[in-house]
Amino acid sequence: MEDISPDTIKSDYRIERLDAGRLSDLDTLYRAVYGIKREKGYFRAKYDTVATGAEYTGCIAYNKENIPVAYYGVMPCFIQYNGEIILSAQSGDTMTHPQYRHKGLFVELSKITFQLCRAAGVKLIFGFPNQNSYPAMVNILGWKMTENMERFIIPVMPSAFGVLAGRYKKYTQRLLSKYLLPQRGLANAAVAEGYAGVLRDDRYFRYKTYSPTQVIKAGTAIAWIKIGKGLVIGDMEAAEHNFDEAIELITKIARRAGVSQVSFHTSPGTRLHALFAARYKPAHSFAVLLQDLGAGIPLDKFKFTFSDIDIF
Repeated sequence: MEDISPDTIKSDYRIERLDAGRLSDLDTLYRAVYGIKREKGYFRAKYDTVATGAEYTGCIAYNKENIPVAYYGVMPCFIQYNGEIILSAQSGDTMTHPQYRHKGLFVELSKITFQLCRAAGVKLIFGFPNQNSYPAMVNILGWKMTENMERFIIPVMPSAFGVLAGRYKKYTQRLLSKYLLPQRGLANAAVAEGYAGVLRDDRYFRYKTYSPTQVIKAGTAIAWIKIGKGLVIGDMEAAEHNFDEAIELITKIARRAGVSQVSFHTSPGTRLHALFAARYKPAHSFAVLLQDLGAGIPLDKFKFTFSDIDIF
């Protein structure tokens, strides 16, 4: 049980550090918690963060029957601010089996993971918790909430043909083919504006291929998108002069893809937020929580878009 202190082990559970051999246990736990199975190889790709110099930074709790009942972990990445690059990590995939909730496992596993982060040199952890995790993260574990991201929804009237054909990936790919760009993602505009944000370089874009996202030319703007039940914009390169044209094209694609909305989540205060807010009504979205392990960056300097969240 590498790097895990014996005094954290509860008599009713065995706690093990995540490794390549335990990724299948994440699949098992995910099915128990959410009732669905992830795509083959999803967790293997998602936790392949060796390029950052840190990997498998999380732990799993097993009951006496050796069944995985809880998991907490983080995905190492880099934060960039004022020309400095800092080893950081995103909190994600918090899961507790329905029969084992309210037993303190989330707090226990979080504390162990923080130990692993410190040992690996991680200086900051950021997360976007759901309503189940938020109270313990803030009230017990000392996370600091800096802001709420804001969500913009653009309703779309999907075409009848798109609703039927959009079920097939080949149709969606043909639809996007004339707009696709060869790049894997977009550089972080918030960093260019002087904020602290996720370093999106080639290393990061190779990592993000665990999720099927694409970059398209939207008029003279560029958008990083994902199409599922809706069309989600992860980030955009757009300005006042080409924003409306870009949104018009993106909603056209959404309509032909058979989805009923375009959505975008972003931190307030950025130029892209201002472009959306001038046209669409924002609503509170993800809470942004930070756990500073020595980064020393003012907490109000961090900004994110949906592309920075592990579910994009």
